[in-house]
Amino acid sequence: MDALGINLGYILMQVLLFTILFFVLRGYLYNPIINNLEERKTKIAKGLEDARQAAIARDNADAEAKKIMDAARAEAAQLRIDATAQAEETANSIRAQAKQEAEEIVASAREEAEEERNAIMAGARGQIASIAIAAANKLVGESLDESRQRAIIADFFAKVPADAAKLSGTSGEVTSAVPLTDAEQSEVKKALNLEQVTFKVNPSILGGLVVRVGDKVVDSSVASRMTAMRESLQK
Repeated sequence: MDALGINLGYILMQVLLFTILFFVLRGYLYNPIINNLEERKTKIAKGLEDARQAAIARDNADAEAKKIMDAARAEAAQLRIDATAQAEETANSIRAQAKQEAEEIVASAREEAEEERNAIMAGARGQIASIAIAAANKLVGESLDESRQRAIIADFFAKVPADAAKLSGTSGEVTSAVPLTDAEQSEVKKALNLEQVTFKVNPSILGGLVVRVGDKVVDSSVASRMTAMRESLQK
């Protein structure tokens, strides 16, 4: 080896030094670098996984938030519908109550007016009777006795037409020009022989009675007689 110019000892020393340097670098530099790179790789992978999980969580949160918002909108819409329906129901109730109260007021006023009218007509009954008796006295040319006068008054106000007494049924309605007395109502009921009789007052018929039983009507009112007489005279 010396003849070739190669120093074996020097070469072995170089190999030994290189080997020592290799192990030193490997132990104190390469391995830490590799370990550091592995740690960074692990951290990067963990960061990417965390980012992926965060993205998934964000997407889930967005979906959940959208679901919550949709549910809130639907609930708000339903609340508006319910509020509108309740408001309409309340308005209808108020209108119905106001209508009922108005009808009650009108009915009460009509009833009061009718009672007042009947009271006025009842007060005028004596005057009407006096006029009727005076007219009868004029026609017969003499004064009528009291019993005859009462008969004329009864006939004028409450005489039941013969045709009405023949009507059959269970209930009827009797209209007179002035309110009938209890005695006159009793006589009318007896003559009609009905289970139920309703009495009404209509001053426009002037006198006599209008009797309705079912769909049949017998009109013996003074107004009806005057109309018939006028039509007869015009022929």
